[in-house]
Amino acid sequence: MNDLHISAAVRYVGADDTTIDLFESQYPVPNGVSYNAYVILDEKAAVLDTVDRRAAAEWLDRVAEQLAGRKPDYLVLHHLEPDHAGSVGAFLEKYPEAVLVGNAKTFAMLPKYYRYDAARTITVKEGDTLALGSHVLTFVMAPMVHWPEVMVSYESSEKILFSADGFGTFGALSKGRPWIEEAARYYFNIVGKYGAQVQALLKKAAGLDIRTICPLHGPVLREDLGYYIGKYDQWSRYEPEEPDAVLVAYASIHGNTAQAAGKMVDILGAKGCPKVVPVDLCRADQAVAVENAFLCGKMVLLCPTYDGGLFPAMDHFLAHLRDKTYRSRKVCLIENGSWAPAAAKVMRSYLEAMKDITICGDVHTIQGAIKDCDTTAMEQLAEALLS
Repeated sequence: MNDLHISAAVRYVGADDTTIDLFESQYPVPNGVSYNAYVILDEKAAVLDTVDRRAAAEWLDRVAEQLAGRKPDYLVLHHLEPDHAGSVGAFLEKYPEAVLVGNAKTFAMLPKYYRYDAARTITVKEGDTLALGSHVLTFVMAPMVHWPEVMVSYESSEKILFSADGFGTFGALSKGRPWIEEAARYYFNIVGKYGAQVQALLKKAAGLDIRTICPLHGPVLREDLGYYIGKYDQWSRYEPEEPDAVLVAYASIHGNTAQAAGKMVDILGAKGCPKVVPVDLCRADQAVAVENAFLCGKMVLLCPTYDGGLFPAMDHFLAHLRDKTYRSRKVCLIENGSWAPAAAKVMRSYLEAMKDITICGDVHTIQGAIKDCDTTAMEQLAEALLS
């Protein structure tokens, strides 16, 4: 892992987890995940964040290796979610004289997880600094990116932003996957609800000369930082990367609605849509579906009526979109129902609770298998969506 060190003084001490199947018990991570942590070695030695308790032993060994016999003076806590603060107790057991550094919200929350000596803490606020020698950390509060106690820090001598969960990705570092491959799925599902708060943090960061970004998940970013910052700026404004792309998201019980979705994909393509993304909500990773909903500017929803409402996969998807602040998109609706169709009514109720959603055309109801009249109606919906 030595090639992951930032500099002679700033060392990477994180750990890969390739045995985890679901991150936060809900997001599939076939390439694992990294828990990033760092050590700054100067006149004072500071450890920046811990790791999930699943990797505590490995992390403590790495910290001890980098300290090379020294005792850490500080443990800086940027974020208390257990995948980053899960080893605070193990750290304090090994290094009881270390001083914990956090903000007021950090220390309001920390007793819910651990016992610690409140006399051995430093509470920082916006703009406060921690001098380690030639390295100085300046603290910037980032509440709700994506927990209330989150803060980031900027090391001025090497121009490093320690960005907490910001700019993070899924994927173990040992897998060597490019940042963009998992960055959007991570952002929209973990951080994306809090676009306004991300915008506030980006405005603060704009005044800093940043040469390196060290997130708590995923690769350290050293080059083309404008690209990564630009992605976060666009995503946090809820602007689609591909305004003319259409997500066709469907749930199907016996295959008839899936057949209709396939027909809609063909119709959109024939009408010149530059990109159509079909997603079977019953089988796809819901996090990928959410990601594509945010990346595309338009969406078609197709769902059968089930127990007087939505088939569960569609209900789950729309609940996720609502909770992640889906907004500013064009959508059209197709329901299926052999009797008492009600899916469109429920889909509409979800969408009407979201901001700046335009429902295009008339809702169309399929009864069982698609027929010529359904194809005609779907062509009209496609024209309304693409206009």
